Amino acid sequence: MRVFGPAELVAGFCDSDEQNPFPVWQNGHISPCFNQLVLGALPHAGMAIFSACYLGIARRDLLQTSPPCGWTLRWVSALLAVLLFAADVVLVSLLQQADLYLDVLADSCAILGWLVHLAAVTVLQRTAFIRTRGPPLLLLLVLLSVPNLVVTLMIYCDDLEYLNLAEPLQFARFVLASARTLPVLVYLLAFTFPCISDAGYSLYINAEDGSPLLPESIQPDTGEMVAEDGSGCFSRLFYRWLTPLLRRGQRGELDRPADVYHLPRKLRTTVVCRYFHQCWESCRRGGVAVGNGGDQWPRPVGRNLMSGTWSSHYQEEPLELEGDVGLLRVLHKAFGCRYYALGVLKVMVNMLSFTGPLLLSSLVNFMEDEAAPVSQGVWCALGLFATTLLTSFLRNIFVFEVSKVALSARAALVSAVYSKALRVSGCSLAGTTLGEVVNLMSTDSDRVVNFFNSFHELWSLPLRLAITLYLLYLQVGVAFVGGLGVALLLVPFNKFLASRILSNNQHMLRHKDSRVKLMTEILFGIRVIKFYNWEPHFTQKVNDCRKQELSHLKALKYLDAMCVYTWAALPVVISILTFVTYVLLGHQLTAAKVFTTLALVGMLITPLNAFPWVLNGILEAKVSLDRIQRFFKLTNQDLQAYYALVTPEDSQTSILLSQGTFSWQGPDGLNQNKEGETDPGAAKGSLLLHGLTLHITKGSLVVVVGKVGCGKSSLLAALTGELNRLSGVLYIADREAGFGLASQEPWIQHASVRDNILFGKDYDPTFYQEVIEACALSDDLNVLPKGDRTEVGENGVTLSGGQKARVALARAVYMDKDIYLLDDPLAAVDADVAEHLMKKCVMELLGGKTRILCTHRVEFVHKADVVVLMDNGTIIKTGTPAEILPLVEAVPKKRKNDQNMKEKDGVEQEEEEPGSSSDLCVDKDPDLSGAEQKQVGGLAWRVYRTYWVAVGGALTSAILMSLLLMQASKNVSDWWLSHWISELKNNGSTGTNGSSPGAFSSPHLLLFSPGGLMSPLSSLQTLSPINMSSDVKFYLTVYVSIAAANTVFTALRAFLFAYGAICAATAIHNRLLDRVLKATVSFFDTTPMGRILNRFSSDLYTVDDSLPFILNILLANLFSLLGMLVVISYGLPWVLVLLLPLALVYHHTQRFYRHTSRELKRLCSITLSPVYSHFSETLTGLGTIRASGSSARFEEEIARRLEQNQRCLFLSNAAMQWLDIRLQLIGVAVVTGLGVLAVVQHQYNSVDPGLVGLALSYALSITIQLCGLIFSFTQTEMQLVSVERTEEYSTGLPTEPQNQNTQLPAAWPDQGCLELRGVVLCYRDGLPNALDGVSLVVRPGEKVGIVGRTGSGKSTLFLALFRMVELNQGQILLDGLDISTVGLAQLRSRLAIIPQDPFLFSGTIRENLDPRGRHSDQQLLDVVDQCHLSSVVNRKGGLDAEVGERGKSFSVGQRQLLCLARALLTEAKVLCIDEATASVDQKTDKLLQQTIREKFQNQTVLTIAHRINTVMDCDRVMVMHAGKVVEFDTPTALCQTDHSIFQRLVGGGGE
Repeated sequence: MRVFGPAELVAGFCDSDEQNPFPVWQNGHISPCFNQLVLGALPHAGMAIFSACYLGIARRDLLQTSPPCGWTLRWVSALLAVLLFAADVVLVSLLQQADLYLDVLADSCAILGWLVHLAAVTVLQRTAFIRTRGPPLLLLLVLLSVPNLVVTLMIYCDDLEYLNLAEPLQFARFVLASARTLPVLVYLLAFTFPCISDAGYSLYINAEDGSPLLPESIQPDTGEMVAEDGSGCFSRLFYRWLTPLLRRGQRGELDRPADVYHLPRKLRTTVVCRYFHQCWESCRRGGVAVGNGGDQWPRPVGRNLMSGTWSSHYQEEPLELEGDVGLLRVLHKAFGCRYYALGVLKVMVNMLSFTGPLLLSSLVNFMEDEAAPVSQGVWCALGLFATTLLTSFLRNIFVFEVSKVALSARAALVSAVYSKALRVSGCSLAGTTLGEVVNLMSTDSDRVVNFFNSFHELWSLPLRLAITLYLLYLQVGVAFVGGLGVALLLVPFNKFLASRILSNNQHMLRHKDSRVKLMTEILFGIRVIKFYNWEPHFTQKVNDCRKQELSHLKALKYLDAMCVYTWAALPVVISILTFVTYVLLGHQLTAAKVFTTLALVGMLITPLNAFPWVLNGILEAKVSLDRIQRFFKLTNQDLQAYYALVTPEDSQTSILLSQGTFSWQGPDGLNQNKEGETDPGAAKGSLLLHGLTLHITKGSLVVVVGKVGCGKSSLLAALTGELNRLSGVLYIADREAGFGLASQEPWIQHASVRDNILFGKDYDPTFYQEVIEACALSDDLNVLPKGDRTEVGENGVTLSGGQKARVALARAVYMDKDIYLLDDPLAAVDADVAEHLMKKCVMELLGGKTRILCTHRVEFVHKADVVVLMDNGTIIKTGTPAEILPLVEAVPKKRKNDQNMKEKDGVEQEEEEPGSSSDLCVDKDPDLSGAEQKQVGGLAWRVYRTYWVAVGGALTSAILMSLLLMQASKNVSDWWLSHWISELKNNGSTGTNGSSPGAFSSPHLLLFSPGGLMSPLSSLQTLSPINMSSDVKFYLTVYVSIAAANTVFTALRAFLFAYGAICAATAIHNRLLDRVLKATVSFFDTTPMGRILNRFSSDLYTVDDSLPFILNILLANLFSLLGMLVVISYGLPWVLVLLLPLALVYHHTQRFYRHTSRELKRLCSITLSPVYSHFSETLTGLGTIRASGSSARFEEEIARRLEQNQRCLFLSNAAMQWLDIRLQLIGVAVVTGLGVLAVVQHQYNSVDPGLVGLALSYALSITIQLCGLIFSFTQTEMQLVSVERTEEYSTGLPTEPQNQNTQLPAAWPDQGCLELRGVVLCYRDGLPNALDGVSLVVRPGEKVGIVGRTGSGKSTLFLALFRMVELNQGQILLDGLDISTVGLAQLRSRLAIIPQDPFLFSGTIRENLDPRGRHSDQQLLDVVDQCHLSSVVNRKGGLDAEVGERGKSFSVGQRQLLCLARALLTEAKVLCIDEATASVDQKTDKLLQQTIREKFQNQTVLTIAHRINTVMDCDRVMVMHAGKVVEFDTPTALCQTDHSIFQRLVGGGGE
């Protein structure tokens, strides 16, 4: 045995002579051996080692601009070199020549060298070298590899084999070697011309230049970068520009909307809106070209974008979005061209999607034919790689570009709806509710935007359908018509299902709306509901709504399940029908036919099924577009026409009104509104202002007085232009300047107190201070946690009624206008504050202005210059105070209007929790955002468990089981087909006359590929017909039975899942509602209403509808991915080698993506709420905004908020595409890898085509599966946040004690004797006691008046009596029984209260008076009469008249009377009255006091008094101060006591 030494080793390696194992020169040029080892392997190894030195260099994240193109070219050329050498390795292994090992070694060194070099270039781009050519050593390393390349080419040129086209593989090696010159040349060129000239260009909004002199530590803030603009082509393809943002997300530092990139210039809201307005104008004028191309886009962003001072200049000429302009035409003009251009991309993507399966099928053909030339396989594999790569890039670009167009359209629509709302006239708006208009902005514009996604599908689906049908025809001739018939029959069925789903959805949403509306009212009136112990009644009402909603949800879910099921069963039915037809026509079935047909049928299903949904989306968009269009057709306020332009002769006239007739209705009579009687248009329609004549000189004070509901507020609305002028003349001096308006129901913005008062004007400290003093706000601001920086909740929830009124007044005063319209700002404040406001504010600070003041406070009338008396919509008399006063029957001069419960509460609440209420209201509930952030890592198992329990354990297990069986049966049926092929191949290879066995099996593959063409099949030859058909019969029977089992399991899964979802929805809502209604009052005080409502609207909607939908998809994805992996690894274990590294890449990518994606989604929803809340706030305060002329500022504000939201949305879309392109590339790698492996294996002849076909076809759809899995998982996680939020309320709310006292006598309390013993009550620890050791006895049937300053504890007394707040010490006895031993429901049902806040819920007058239906109509009519309301009630249409939303068809005074009527009905022994008649005129008030005295002769009555004369009638008066009772005696005794507080009050009252 010969010695095997180094020489032999080298000789074997180099395929050279053992005598001369390592020749340098051979056949007239350098030998291949020397070339590959010394000139090739060595320099490349050196390149690897030296390049590796640069990998550890310190990076500078500062320079995240895209690198100069010189660097990019070097990077690309290195990558290209790696790929070319890799391809060479594949060719060498296929060729199997003698010097195989030598070539493999040299190529591997080259691959390693260039890979490390590539990494080095990547790292250097992140360092200061980016501004230079980089280290010269890099150039040297590349130059050293040049000789090897030159020599190789010379060797190939001398060897004729390499130039022979008949030898494809060797010729390919020659081509590859020549191609290698390209990267080297490019590299050298890029080094010579580094193109660093544009280094100064930077995408940071405020970077002066990207100079590397900045210290290392500063990272640019992603919030100052602009997305996409200025990134290179490569960076755009792979979304490299997103990397800094994704990094930031991964570090968990993406918490504010300001942290995300700015929008690219063409997507900025202002730019899009200006362009849209230009298109609107040009459409209105009839198609004049839109501006010249130059001015459509503004200058690049400057510094001012950051400071927030940018202003939307598209208001240069006020664009009246009015006129009969088709919205569709405008959209078409604005976004059409760009959108149609994308259609071309869609065509390419569609065509390319057919090539993949075609190539696959020829690849399988090649594998089956042992004699096929290798080149055929290589071409197939290459083609697969190229087409899949191209498809993935094109599809990705298409989706991203469409999303951009949709985003622009959204910006345009939302701003247009907003601007329209600011301009539409008051009477047109009266016909629409607030919710409807907000819906236009949210739901409807979103639906229109979704149209952009649907439209291209509309034409591409039929195209795909046609191609597939043609291929089917090639396969089975006419027979396909049978199956197609069924499919076509199912289309109308699907359409029917879709329409049923749609109608159920509408009904469900309608009931959901009414449920949410009801919840809103319940939350608004939660105190009243608790006072009256109405929770059970309202729970019942909500549950009825919910039952209706759920019945439609049930129908919806089962219809959905039906859809899923028909979809799944359809392919089987069609294919079997087709086969039967085919056999009946007398043809012979072959396996090839079976597989091909099945594959094509699979392709038919998608378009057929998707079509109804696409149509649906488009129809929905059409409906929404029409609704928006209708809104745009409403008439705008035309102030030019409304006010007279003629100037009166004397310059002193401020307001002139002559024979004016005004109505709340539009000129076209009743508003076009279905339920006419509920909207204010019709309700107030009964009041027509007519025959108004009024002349007001500049600087005078005019006081308007009159009964409740006589049209005082409407007069002011007529002056500001909110009404419709039917006739007469109205002139107002200097109208453009606007009015200072303080409306009766103060409108407060969700901002700090200071921002509310400044209302967009600059801060002038001295004037501001004067205003605060004049409006008596200084004390209140001292009490608030952060002074005037305190955030006010939505609708001003954190302020009391009086504070709200004064803040609104201060806002009006600070505007510094010439004309002031003050609508009863004195109603909600006590007498001394009213006195102060009148003197300091109205008389002094507004001294020289024209003031119109509506009021019931007769004591101030004498200060007026002119008094106007109104009744029933007309001015009865105008004159001096002396003339009018006797008509109004002034009783005492002064009314002590003590601060109401609400005021009291508000103040106390603010003292109690410094910072709590204010913090809660800042920026759309930060604590929520906080909470949602907490859940990032573990949206813990707890939440999954909650949902599991809500569905029910057994049911959940059943659902999972049916999913498993469904997946298993599907995989088994696929395996059965591949088994059938193999059997046929083994049995049939003898019998086929000359046809390749490929005829049977190639098409099998297509069964699984997502769509595919066929290679024309030579399937006419059959085996001996008899045995063939029996064989086919056997295989078909088994296949059909497995498939049938599969459809059964599918149906089971679909219906079980639907049932489970409904169970969960029911359980979660019931727990939530129950817990919220039982919560303590303090919870409602500290939580903004919007936050609670959110749980009941959006979160519940998610739990009802979107969560089950997404969860279903997630589970299906998960199971099918598992099934796929099992089948692949069973069929071709070597695929796992490829899958493992890819799995790691996948895991890393999706982790990187999910962090950021989740944060971006959260930011999207956080930034969306301010847009909607700003919109609804604007609509509520429309009168104030328009009167003061601040519309433009509000439009800028919405543009700013919308921009924030669009930024987050855009980046959320981009992040999705970032992930998508990476997953697509993983898919490309899998498919290409499989192709290459198949070709290599073919050379070694170790392949079972049936299994390979199965594996390949599964692999083709792996990308879709992986994508689907991540998306559905992220979505599910987000939707589960809703479950968590509802769960937080269902388990964590403080509730009131629910125990009952069983021994309670039915008649208790029969006397009404009340005793307090040492009562101490404190709202929270660390706050002063609100009641501080109160002890007193009220005798049965006694009438007690309670007086005292704001905050002295008057209302707290009532709260303690009703146990709204539990005592800290002491006890309260009612008829000798301690009330803490009585159940809350029992206690509250035996007491009566008239709260200060007149709360009515929508419904009829009867329901409001007697929600439980315990009284006869006669009793109800009696109390209405006693409250002097019968005329109003009769005018409205009796007891069944609707009171409108929160009673808005009644004036404030009338609402208070209704609440009084409600109390008169209760037979309670103890009645508490809290300031019940603040907004009622004097006459009515006097009558009411009389009524109360008569009706409640034998009852104990406690009255928090605000008119001294009320107190004078009482048996005893209690004076409170700082939580203690300081005086308690008869009024006469107290009046005679020297220095008593009461005496001072009465003295001030002038008695």
